[in-house]
Amino acid sequence: MPSIQRLPRDTWHLAHPYFWSEERWPARIKLFATIALSLALVAMNVVLSYWSRAFYNALQNKDWDSFIGLLLTYKRDANGFMPGFIGLATVYIIVAVYRRYLSQWLQISWRHWMTTRLLGDWLAQRAYYGIGLRSATDPSVTDNPDQRIAEDLRNYVDQTLSLSLNLLSTIVTLFSFVTILWTLSGPVTVFGINIPGYMVWVALVYSAAGTALVHGVGRPLIRLNFLQQQVEADFRFSLVQVRENAEAIALSAGERQEGTRLGSQFQAIRDNWRAIMTRTKLLNALTSGFDQISSIFPIVVAAPRYFAGMLDLGGLTQTVGAFGSVQGAMSWFVSSYTEIASLRATIDRILSFQGEIAEARHIQESLSVVHPEGDEFILDHASLQLPDGRALLDNGTINFHRGQSTALSGRSGSGKSTLFRALAGIWPFGSGTVRPGAGKRMFLPQRPYFPSGTLRETVSYPAPPNAYSDAEIEQALSAVGLSGLAAKYDAKDNWGQRLSGGEQQRLALARALLAHPDWLFLDEATSSLDPASERAILAALQERLPATTVISIIHRPDVAAQFPRRLVFVRDESTPGKIMDVTGD
Repeated sequence: MPSIQRLPRDTWHLAHPYFWSEERWPARIKLFATIALSLALVAMNVVLSYWSRAFYNALQNKDWDSFIGLLLTYKRDANGFMPGFIGLATVYIIVAVYRRYLSQWLQISWRHWMTTRLLGDWLAQRAYYGIGLRSATDPSVTDNPDQRIAEDLRNYVDQTLSLSLNLLSTIVTLFSFVTILWTLSGPVTVFGINIPGYMVWVALVYSAAGTALVHGVGRPLIRLNFLQQQVEADFRFSLVQVRENAEAIALSAGERQEGTRLGSQFQAIRDNWRAIMTRTKLLNALTSGFDQISSIFPIVVAAPRYFAGMLDLGGLTQTVGAFGSVQGAMSWFVSSYTEIASLRATIDRILSFQGEIAEARHIQESLSVVHPEGDEFILDHASLQLPDGRALLDNGTINFHRGQSTALSGRSGSGKSTLFRALAGIWPFGSGTVRPGAGKRMFLPQRPYFPSGTLRETVSYPAPPNAYSDAEIEQALSAVGLSGLAAKYDAKDNWGQRLSGGEQQRLALARALLAHPDWLFLDEATSSLDPASERAILAALQERLPATTVISIIHRPDVAAQFPRRLVFVRDESTPGKIMDVTGD
């Protein structure tokens, strides 16, 4: 786990691309305006320090005119001009409101930019797919990308802005009030040594002691916060799995097992949270004690000068306020430690996610895809492996010819679907070249994807909802046996759960009828249909898409016999597979 000492460097590593991006000038203007307003608040706190001194002196001296002037209008005397509290408070509120407003504006702009870039990197070159494949066999691979993008980026921007602006204000506050405290505290003699501005040194020693203690106690919170984000995300992901697979779990009577699994994951949340509670309890004991002592400590330290007549009541209150500001500034690390630890954990998760994206994109480059051309679709001199390293194909070449639809069969689990993934250019484990034929190509998996939304959006995917007319959609649905859905174009639903497995495959095939691809690859995309329906659907595809070359993984021999060309992928567990042409057998 990286230490807090590296936090500024890692924070800047993530931040500087935004402030040097195409949005750099609006970003910088909002940042500088927020900083300026933050510094204005510090300046007003300094003014309020002197106002407090004048106000309490007016009370001590029973000076009614000064009292009213300092409350309502202003006071002018030999010490200068002092505005009234109402004016000061009004300006302070306006500055504070607009500081927060600009900070929030910068926050959402920054988060939008980072989210857009990280989403783009995650989706580019199918890095999301490569990460998913690697995570299935390697537990060290990034978990829960959704949390990294949605929650961690939000937390990073929020915490970075909050801590940075707070630290800047703290530094300016420190230098502003050190001067006041130095002037008010005067010298003290210790063991014959005259120490000027003694309360400044007392504040320094007091804050340094608190910082050292808090760092020692709170350091384990970095790791614990990192783990808490991870186990929380794992639990949420499992809950989503149950929701998406509710029917399968119910049919299997798997409630007990799911309850055990979810309970075990929540136990991990509970155990880690208890560890956070224990460590936070110790940290809060220190910080709370520190805060309580801080409320009385400056009065005790300044009391000798007050009782000696060297300070009036206003001077005492200003001294106490200045001491509190200096001590608070010097104790910034103490008061912000929990948030710092959380930011450290958040940054670690974002950086590790970026590293996994880079690794996944690098692996994706192992199988090259050239520009589509010609009348053949070729997997050329390819060597493919499964994620666990077992050889699937060794320097193999597979050719598909335009106009010659092909059925591919083979033993279940032999690797036919992986061959299709390689033909699609998305399989990251291997080498070789994919030479697609000219024209539009479309791949339909066994379990199609349905985004939540209207039926029109679902059947048009990945094209936009307005890509096809109502008549075209109605004809496609009717051709695949879903004419009953034709009246529900604009009905919103979770179609992936609403439809049965066979209906989902029919709807995916309707997409193919609408898209009119030149090359259509069906990865067991009709396997959930009964034999008669499967034959009818494939016949409808051949009739309605006469210019489309269909390459389909088929298990039923009578269905495979409908295709002009038939291939069999033969492979056992220990050796690479090979393609055999059995057309005519």
